[in-house]
Amino acid sequence: MQFQDQLSEIIASLDEGTLDNTRVLLASMRPPELANLLESMPFQPRRLVWELLAEEAANRVLAHLHEDVRADFLESMGTEQLLHAADALQTDDFADILQQLPDTISRQILDALDATDRARVEAVLSFPEDSAGGLMNTDTITVRPRHSLELVLRYLRRQSDLPATTDALIVVNSRDQLVGVLPLAKLLTTDPSVTVREVMNTEFEPIAVDAPDTEVAKTFAENDLVSAPVIAADGRLLGRITVDDVVDVIIEDADEAVLARAGLDTDDDTFAPIWRSTQRRAIWLGVNLITAFLAAAVINLFEETIVKVVALAVLMPIVASMGGVAGTQTLTLVIRGRALEQIGRTNLFWLLNREVVVAMLNGLLWGMVVAVAAALAFQDSTLGAVIAVAVILNMVIAAIAGTLLPSVLERVDIDPAIAGGVILTTITDVAGFFFFLGLATLVYA
Repeated sequence: MQFQDQLSEIIASLDEGTLDNTRVLLASMRPPELANLLESMPFQPRRLVWELLAEEAANRVLAHLHEDVRADFLESMGTEQLLHAADALQTDDFADILQQLPDTISRQILDALDATDRARVEAVLSFPEDSAGGLMNTDTITVRPRHSLELVLRYLRRQSDLPATTDALIVVNSRDQLVGVLPLAKLLTTDPSVTVREVMNTEFEPIAVDAPDTEVAKTFAENDLVSAPVIAADGRLLGRITVDDVVDVIIEDADEAVLARAGLDTDDDTFAPIWRSTQRRAIWLGVNLITAFLAAAVINLFEETIVKVVALAVLMPIVASMGGVAGTQTLTLVIRGRALEQIGRTNLFWLLNREVVVAMLNGLLWGMVVAVAAALAFQDSTLGAVIAVAVILNMVIAAIAGTLLPSVLERVDIDPAIAGGVILTTITDVAGFFFFLGLATLVYA
């Protein structure tokens, strides 16, 4: 059944009051599907569906919810429920939940955990959320180099289960320092009398605990990893990162690239209460209003020229729009290049020269098109020439701003994905109006 069909059926059963049917439908869905279902529902039906979930299913769903939605459910959960959630979730997922709770409640829950679980959770909590330490899971299986494969196999058979996404065992020495990994494929296909040291893989790069999550994702992508050990500065094994956590990082980064341009957060709830959404969006609308005032101030400088040549008011948006689109193309290209580490100080100015030339060629092409259209529409070839020059100049400025803006913003600790679009639009609007109206003032004076 398609997700939208499931959503429609569940909402219909809620409206009809047939809650037993709703429970059956919910029981047939996996935790990620349930999370998507909850995030796709308005606030009141969402609360009702949450209450209909079995406790174990609800605990597992918490790991797949966006922070805003999860926060609403956490408020209604008691300490006992949260402790049960700790049993159902991986260490890194439970640590994420604790970070959303007030410090007093987090401390109570940590104190209620047994010593082993508490140590594991606190180990993850001690690192930034967007680092390898914040992503890692401390649930690992380790072996020593001197052990025979037969002994390792006997040890594994005594385990009730293996940690999720286990593709290799981690080999450590007596000081818990990482020395290699033993792929399960090697373990199963090699003579059992052989020692771990003889078949373990030592040609790999472990992940440093303070590595940024974007760097971790890049490492997984480049090396086709399923899991990777995480080590401290002295080589001690701290945990491991699995591909499911890396996929979450990749999806979150992709969401941020789309939403940040509109001033939205990746964890914003699509069906959040009206007042909460209004407050969050108001900030960026206010910033945009300030930039609009700047553009209006430039237009006001040339009020007399606009009064004399009314056609200028009709053509102004064209100049600003062409610059805005050209700048956005360059800005997007540069932000992507910096994220992939393809653009840096060594090649930034080469890229700048290239973008300026591309902007000039496009400016000449489309400036001529606009010039002919304006000259024919208003029977004024001078006006056509003015707008053509303004389009070319504004597109060149847009290319320069789009290329250099990410570097400038990063130096002042501002995310280019969030602020770049707003600032670029202001630059192209102000420059476009200034060039067009300024040239018109000189020509028609």
